[in-house]
Amino acid sequence: MTEGRVAHVIIHGRVQGVGFRAWTQHQAQLHGLKGFVRNRRDGTVEALFSGPDDLVAVMLKACRQGPRGAVVERVEPAEGNAEGEGPFQGFEVRGTR
Repeated sequence: MTEGRVAHVIIHGRVQGVGFRAWTQHQAQLHGLKGFVRNRRDGTVEALFSGPDDLVAVMLKACRQGPRGAVVERVEPAEGNAEGEGPFQGFEVRGTR
């Protein structure tokens, strides 16, 4: 395994109402990642992935596709930082923000 990495991203497109949060949580748990996913009021999905660099990279690639029914336009770094969001015990679905 490679060194740890944290990726905080915003996912744009048709990503709400298609099971994106549950899919993301499942995929992140399969890869042993920690962090969170939540819907945002602007129609995007926000996610933070923490874990080995190679596994975070795999998760980011998966998010560019998303679950069946999603149409991902882009995955971009979130502005600001994720200070105060952790520590994470696992990977959780959080309320809309």
